[in-house]
Amino acid sequence: MRLVIVQYAGDYRETVLRFMNGEQETYYAQRYSVDAVAKIAQRVEAATVICGITDEFYDEVLPNGVRAIGAGFRHTLNMKRLLALIEQQNPTHLLIRTPISQIIQWAKKQNVRVAMTLADSFDTKGIRNKVDNFILASALNSDQVDWVGNHGINSSLSLAKIGVEPKKIVPWDWPSAVTPKDFAKKSFPHKADAWNLLYVGSVIEAKGAGDVIEAIAKLKAFKQPIKLKIAGKGDIEQFSQKVKQLNLEEQVEFLGMVPHQKVIQLLREADLAVVPSRHEYPEGLPMTIYETLCVRTPLIASDHPMFQDILKHGFNSMVFTAGDAVELATCIQALMVDSALYEKISLEAEHTWHKLQIPVKWADLIDAWLFSSSKNQQWLLENNLSSYLQKAITA
Repeated sequence: MRLVIVQYAGDYRETVLRFMNGEQETYYAQRYSVDAVAKIAQRVEAATVICGITDEFYDEVLPNGVRAIGAGFRHTLNMKRLLALIEQQNPTHLLIRTPISQIIQWAKKQNVRVAMTLADSFDTKGIRNKVDNFILASALNSDQVDWVGNHGINSSLSLAKIGVEPKKIVPWDWPSAVTPKDFAKKSFPHKADAWNLLYVGSVIEAKGAGDVIEAIAKLKAFKQPIKLKIAGKGDIEQFSQKVKQLNLEEQVEFLGMVPHQKVIQLLREADLAVVPSRHEYPEGLPMTIYETLCVRTPLIASDHPMFQDILKHGFNSMVFTAGDAVELATCIQALMVDSALYEKISLEAEHTWHKLQIPVKWADLIDAWLFSSSKNQQWLLENNLSSYLQKAITA
């Protein structure tokens, strides 16, 4: 068996070498996913990870036995070159971690078995999106594709909505490093100084970073004492200029990329956390939501479609219309003045977190596909989206 894993970004070589140097994770389950691939490499003839977006081209076998290829594409994928790199490895099995139909079409011609593990949602608005979704769904429904995993139930339902057969879709999750049992419910912070609001994620407009900054400006105008910490990388210069223009240098701090272990600490120390993603951002289900629920810090989130049926306004979170900084500011202010609401949302975090748990973990899905047996097949069938929908109907 020769396995090739294709991912859009995320430099596998760089991550492995960082871990060998004793450095920490920069995002949730990073070490878990790296180690999972290394374990697979010990059981197959060859395991290769091809990363599309990397600073330079490279091709080398790492100390953990995995061949890492960085395609060296800086901004966009060169599909012809990417397919050539895949073909050079002569794979028998292809795990695709980004929704690219051309790779599936290549695999079909070469009779290569395919599985896909995603963390994406799919916009159905507009002719272009509808056409792209139709092409992708048609490719995924082909006999060459065995399973299509997506991170969480709502993102899996998003796949079904664009036409992917529910029997092929398997909702998956990362294993939990910490749980709500590790943290006490929060009490209302009677503060003499400013409240602490935390944003964790890519610092880009589509993730709502600018909306949070504007909300802070509005709260400042109403004399509400609050400070915002932004953890993540992205368009830092652009948003730093926005902070200066709004005269918020004393209210907003950019932390840059922080080790994942520190993210948990920051979320717990924060009085409030915010996930303001706009609808155009193809969220699966952000780990920041899981982690905020886990540490029981009250959460303010947008009404992104992938958050619906999970986050309930005034119950386990505060929910605002995506892109509306005024409404976001109102939600923040409500938690700053209402101790009962604050403590209720913190209390409900544990129950909400447990409802999100999924039995299929990322590495287990891949193992069950690669090392197929009647037992593994039955387990995947019992946990596919069709089974989930049937259970929901009979519940």
